[in-house]
Amino acid sequence: MSTTPRATPDVDLAIVGGGLVGASLAVALSGKGFRVLLIEAAQPPAIAPQWDERCIALNARSQHIVQQLGLWPRVQAEAVAITATHISERGRFGMAQFTAAEAGLEALGHNLPLRHIGQTVWQAAQQAEGVQIRAPAAVTAVTASDQGVELRLADGQTVHARLLAAADGAQSAVRRALNIAAELHDYRQSAIVTAIRVQRPRAGVAYERFTPDGPIAVLPKPGDACSLIWTLPTAAAERAMALADEVFLAEAAACFGGRLGQWTALGRRQCYPLLRTVSTRLSAPSTMFVGNAAHALHPVAAQGFNLGLRDVAALAELLQVCPLAQWADVPARYAAARTQDAERTAGFTHSLVGLFSNRWPGLASARHLGLLGLNLLPGLKREVMWQNLGYGRQA
Repeated sequence: MSTTPRATPDVDLAIVGGGLVGASLAVALSGKGFRVLLIEAAQPPAIAPQWDERCIALNARSQHIVQQLGLWPRVQAEAVAITATHISERGRFGMAQFTAAEAGLEALGHNLPLRHIGQTVWQAAQQAEGVQIRAPAAVTAVTASDQGVELRLADGQTVHARLLAAADGAQSAVRRALNIAAELHDYRQSAIVTAIRVQRPRAGVAYERFTPDGPIAVLPKPGDACSLIWTLPTAAAERAMALADEVFLAEAAACFGGRLGQWTALGRRQCYPLLRTVSTRLSAPSTMFVGNAAHALHPVAAQGFNLGLRDVAALAELLQVCPLAQWADVPARYAAARTQDAERTAGFTHSLVGLFSNRWPGLASARHLGLLGLNLLPGLKREVMWQNLGYGRQA
């Protein structure tokens, strides 16, 4: 749709969506001389820390981005370093292991509470220089052209912006308003997310174990606690959610294996259906899609939020190096800069799900040899490792 923008827009950049990605973008632009408006539909809730709270894994590249935002010192105390990852397939002895030492890093990544990083980024956005926040505030209409964007809010107000960053999630209202299609894939799986306590914790080691039903991942938390992400076919996940705690714990432990000893406690369970939603375009007139509004991925290999942070870093850099008079070129430049990484990462996760969910015997043997080959072929192992670290083939 087209519109006649005001001669002087109200703001330089409007960000729709104040979740982790949208708020991070606002923080990245703090003090850069821009007028930024962050619009969030809900006021983020204050959540108390709990041992079984949901966590999120940041890879090495994402930690570097969070450090550039000036936020790493604020979240580091609650972050647990991942110094090794152990990948295996149920029923096969083949395995692959990646270590921080191999990458020349102190850590491959960190597991940290979603509550903590979410509150930290939101507080930083509230304190960011040049950033206004409207929350709760819902966008009801979007009109865009190469000359700017008009946003209509639920309270009847209208905002004109030079550019718009859509960070409003997989079901992006901005994307729908601009008639941008998305490719959808229903994995017919759900992820059960919880926490466990184990008899023999291994400090710094993250596990991903593939099964025909889906991956089961265990990531380190403080002490004897671990994050658990168990992916199952949706019907099986619904059944598992209904089990008594001790039965669920026994079945999950049996699926994972005995590497951590007995599982001694189970936290609160949450279940999420798994859909892949990839926008057919990363940009539109005066508009850029970031985070899940651009690409919501399967949680295998924990790539989703890490990919969104790379969107933030790339867009913030473009906005800073491009003069305001040339901002009309930013959406196309952003799409060009982000397409390769986005397609590679989305393809990587989707291929992993298909490869390890296939029960064909011949493919099972190939998977087994592939895991063995990762340890035996340094070049292949290095490529997979750097993809997981967030650097793709650039390293």
